[in-house]
Amino acid sequence: MRAYGESEKMAYNFKSVDRETAYLLPPSMREWLPAKHLAWFVVDAVEGLDLANFYSAYRSDGWGRAAYEPGMMTALLMYAYCLGERSSREIEKACEVDVAFRVVSGNGRPDHSTICRFRREHENALKGLFLEVLRLCRESGLVKAGAIALDGTKMKANAALSANRDYEHLKKEVDRLFEEAKAKDEEEDKLYGKDRRGDELPDECATKEGRLKLLREAKARLEAEAAAEAAEQAAKIAQREAEEAATGKKKRGRKPGAPGEKPENEAKANVTDPESRIMKTRSGYVQGYNAQAAVTEDQIIVAAEVTQERNDVGQLLPMLEKVAENLKAVGAPEAMETALADAGYWSEANMSGAKTEGPELLVATNKDWKQRKAMREAPAPRGRIPAAMTARERMERKLLTKRGRALYKLRGQTIEPTFGQIKNGRGMGGFLRRGAKAADSEWALMCATHNLLKLWRSGRVKAGRIWGRFLVGAPIFAPVYA
Repeated sequence: MRAYGESEKMAYNFKSVDRETAYLLPPSMREWLPAKHLAWFVVDAVEGLDLANFYSAYRSDGWGRAAYEPGMMTALLMYAYCLGERSSREIEKACEVDVAFRVVSGNGRPDHSTICRFRREHENALKGLFLEVLRLCRESGLVKAGAIALDGTKMKANAALSANRDYEHLKKEVDRLFEEAKAKDEEEDKLYGKDRRGDELPDECATKEGRLKLLREAKARLEAEAAAEAAEQAAKIAQREAEEAATGKKKRGRKPGAPGEKPENEAKANVTDPESRIMKTRSGYVQGYNAQAAVTEDQIIVAAEVTQERNDVGQLLPMLEKVAENLKAVGAPEAMETALADAGYWSEANMSGAKTEGPELLVATNKDWKQRKAMREAPAPRGRIPAAMTARERMERKLLTKRGRALYKLRGQTIEPTFGQIKNGRGMGGFLRRGAKAADSEWALMCATHNLLKLWRSGRVKAGRIWGRFLVGAPIFAPVYA
């Protein structure tokens, strides 16, 4: 292709490109981004939050090396999570090349180690931001606690399925490492003497000590689970025997087997993240955690917790208590009226254990596709409720009523899209940090930023700030800064 000279280019009507002219950014950061940009919204939101738990971790006498301002670091993390970016290295890079990140960081450039350390050292305070953001949503009128939908989603842990080891393998590996450590001690005793330390241990030995610690934790977890299961099995046997003695008849069904005191050889634990569990999902098995959430009709998350339990049945009552506790903490004007949940939460014990003064429960008794099929095809019940109906039959009847159908349909329109927005929309399909406590903190931050995005897009809050608080009841058009 023939190259064109400058004179030939002048015939075209193009905008000129000049990369040699020196420019200066506007002297005010307020001119770097539009007033309605998400970055400004996050900065204003964080300035309106109670960050006392962050500041209490720092010295107040001015001594020591200067640290990055906790409010800025909090805003930086929240803005990054709003965009679905959680990698500390990517956040560091964005603080150099992305104007919005430079605005949030006040033109600072915290490195990835600082960002990672801040997230780790303030995990409790970061979890507490969930309530603070929920309070902002309540003040803007977004929290309507009429019908609340509950569900759980499996989130991948920062560990691979292939890192699971069975109990027999863990036992052999622990014994082998103990033998290696013993041999190493005897060798060093001969070389340095029993009362002398010698030089520092080589890195290989330090690595083995770390591996041994993880293996011992995994082995201990399997043994603790086996002991708990044995106690539960013994209680079932005792209850069965008591019922048989009272009635004088043998109960039908298979008799519970004798409890085992040790874990089965096929019992597995993960040596990368011992607190994570093998979870079954629609697409197969993952190594992860069960992330619980409760949402309003406007898809505002009002409760968020992480559990190691593989199913949801034991989470219904704790989540209902958490919802009530959070609504009270943020001063919500109304209480939860109805709790909606799928069949994963159904059990007779949950129905009998629910508080009578609590919300009305609407819990599916069949798998979701079966429940939807019944609602499409089965006629609505008529007449009085038969007195002889069991709790399950009563719930099935309630779900087939016109009101029950509408409410259960609402469940699918609120909680399921919420998980989709977090996992698919923002790419947060798993946790970056390891351990149940760290995963719980990260899930709370994911949910808090979900609520923050809902608040930003709702148009119910001005993009300005007065005395550090949002202006409620006005759309995001004319920002006012005071």
